[in-house]
Amino acid sequence: MADEPMVTRWTFQDFKLFYDAKFGRKKQTEAQNGPTAEKPVSNGSSSNGNGHVQNTSDMAIYEQFQSQGSNSTHSNGVLSNGINERPQRSLLPPLDSADARALAESLCRDIIRGSPDVKWESIKGLENAKRLLKEAVVMPIKYPKYFTGLLSPWKGILLFGPPGTGKTMLAKAVATECKTTFFNISASSVVSKWRGDSEKLIKVLFELARHHAPSTIFLDEIDAIISQRGEGRSEHEASRRLKTELLIQMDGLTRTDELVFVLAATNLPWELDAAMLRRLEKRILVPLPEPEARRAMFEELLLSQPDEESLPYDLLVEKTEGFSGSDIRLLCKEAAMQPLRRLMTHLEDREEVVPEDELPPVGPIKPDDIETALKNTRPSAHLNFHRYEKFNDDYGSQILQ
Repeated sequence: MADEPMVTRWTFQDFKLFYDAKFGRKKQTEAQNGPTAEKPVSNGSSSNGNGHVQNTSDMAIYEQFQSQGSNSTHSNGVLSNGINERPQRSLLPPLDSADARALAESLCRDIIRGSPDVKWESIKGLENAKRLLKEAVVMPIKYPKYFTGLLSPWKGILLFGPPGTGKTMLAKAVATECKTTFFNISASSVVSKWRGDSEKLIKVLFELARHHAPSTIFLDEIDAIISQRGEGRSEHEASRRLKTELLIQMDGLTRTDELVFVLAATNLPWELDAAMLRRLEKRILVPLPEPEARRAMFEELLLSQPDEESLPYDLLVEKTEGFSGSDIRLLCKEAAMQPLRRLMTHLEDREEVVPEDELPPVGPIKPDDIETALKNTRPSAHLNFHRYEKFNDDYGSQILQ
């Protein structure tokens, strides 16, 4: 190390000589002019004519890269042997610090790698909500030529409505149909116990989304992240900084042409901050299912066999006014449990244990089972539906029929 210049006293010439010795450029020049003898060094390194130490392991890596560089591509630190292969996009964008890289790696776990496999056709009803989502997210990606200037796409979309009406399923359908990079973000993804990390996570999240554009950031239960600020002066400083950073990043999306969409869902839209409502430009009400949608759900969940008594679908549609989609699923599950309960009672009365391959099949669902399920199941979200309609009248996107 005595031959190497001190770091604080390097001149440009010293740095050039050391760089050439370190990475072998001097060796290539000497190989063209003629071989030069090198003295072996006891620590596995060799010394060139300049007296600088050269590490053989580093040279081996460099020569390997040089030999493969003519017929390979270098992408994200990995060598590949494809001649015409395009370099793949790196998982992480160029970040300014190791802390930001660690935060980005933690957020990468929230990227949905595979398709959620939820098609538009698998969502019964909600035709207006699906149409507005296609206009807001799908069409700008498929036909970017038309969405410029005044018709630039909405960057913030809010899905609000009673619980169990299909807001998360609509977000999964967007991830399936749009084929964008989908970030499934919850409060646990962007809230940290370390001071300053929460707002850094928000910033890195949007940098990742821009790097992987076109992308969609889905904020489920957004009211847990950005409720109204400063109520009763009881808000913590860290929570306020997090909300401010999210508002700044959302405002930056509306001023760029990058295809990064923020898709938010909430059951309590009236608790959101007014500044966030302004940035969520498109606000879509996801209502309770209509009679046609309820009938389609019952026909899919409760199949009627041809040789059995038909189920009273009309009665089900009439008696389930105010039921959400999850309530209807619970009702169908309760109806399907009735024949299984009769079979379990019969099996429990027998003293011997019946082998698994000899168990009798479960009987069909009868109309009496439907009436019993209707008595035992109650809707969960119909009482506050007028609040969602009032919020939609005040702030929502009016739906044109």
